[in-house]
Amino acid sequence: MEIRSTTDQDLDVFVDTLHTAFGRFPETPDADGGGVWWAATEMDRNLLAVAADGRPVGTAGACSFELTLPGQVVVPAAGVTSVGVLPTHRRQGVLTALMRRQLADVRARGEFLSVLLASEAGIYGRFGYGPATYTQRLTVQRHQAAFTAPRARLAADAPAGGSVEVLRRSESGEILEQVYDRYRRAQPGALSRPRRWWELGAGQAPIARAPRYIAVHRGADGTPDGYACYSLGDDSLTVDETIALDDAAYLALARFVLEHDLVTQVVFRHVPPEHPLRHQLADFRAVQPGGETDWLWVRLLDVPAALTARGWFADGELVLDVADPFLGEHGRYLLTVRDGKPECVPTDREPDLSLDVRDLGSVYLGGTLPSTLVRAGHIRAHRPGAAALADALFRAERAPHCLHWF
Repeated sequence: MEIRSTTDQDLDVFVDTLHTAFGRFPETPDADGGGVWWAATEMDRNLLAVAADGRPVGTAGACSFELTLPGQVVVPAAGVTSVGVLPTHRRQGVLTALMRRQLADVRARGEFLSVLLASEAGIYGRFGYGPATYTQRLTVQRHQAAFTAPRARLAADAPAGGSVEVLRRSESGEILEQVYDRYRRAQPGALSRPRRWWELGAGQAPIARAPRYIAVHRGADGTPDGYACYSLGDDSLTVDETIALDDAAYLALARFVLEHDLVTQVVFRHVPPEHPLRHQLADFRAVQPGGETDWLWVRLLDVPAALTARGWFADGELVLDVADPFLGEHGRYLLTVRDGKPECVPTDREPDLSLDVRDLGSVYLGGTLPSTLVRAGHIRAHRPGAAALADALFRAERAPHCLHWF
């Protein structure tokens, strides 16, 4: 079997092999080649597994993104996608070979981490990926959707005079792109959405060209500072995503959709954990959470580079003993944070924590407490207080969250 890079001439073979692996049929692209999720694929970052007889049997791809780390630090990240192996060739080492080659390629490009969305949670841990952000769905019955206080009090700290305007997806692309870009630069765990994705409608709503209504919130000066992408059907209004630069904009957009006529319930998809909406309603039980799941998985390829790149909000010192079984690597590092400035160097000191690179990926963005993984038996704490210190060090300024699908 050969693992080789693809070129533009391999696009049809790549797309057909991937869809066959998932038992699906490709949609027909628009005249400009857009309107399908793979329209913006980067063929120079894709891989094809080819059997000895020349037949393609597996695929793996990567997207060039930027990831926002705690501290509003933006770094390059490889977004792993389009991973599939034909049913006839599973459990024969194809996926392992693809993952090993892909990680080597990511390192060669100078990227110290990669991320993915896992189709099945049991697949990618063995390749060093750990779940790092989480998301949920909130469903609200409209007859229970009374807010706890007048708008003025709930948004007392926000400038007065905001407004909501309803547009169609086809006429709001520039607004969506600009608001999302401002949002993702301040939100830990958020990924960039390259211009090419918007232009070609490569993704899910609101990037996709599927018809949607867009409720745009504008601040007192008329500048867009939030939007809700939604559609109606069967007495239900579904919000694909809500992007807001502050809580006042989010509240205004939530009020707008919850006051929409001709629907009995509103479903908010992709809401971060511990979202305040249920506390803003008079009936706490009016908000029914569901569909809680992992979203972005993180894999570190250069531990010192990764740990010194992100922002830190507490000072302290930890010795981390990090194993990377998939790549056959092992390192012990002294992480020191003083006045918020990190240093990470190899050390032979006794470790405070021993962990797998997968677990380091899970805690890296601040969405999973190290102490949780200690209790789960994944991380070993070698001294009292080590887990508590790690919790304090690895926390982020807010819960990491990723909305982007790829």
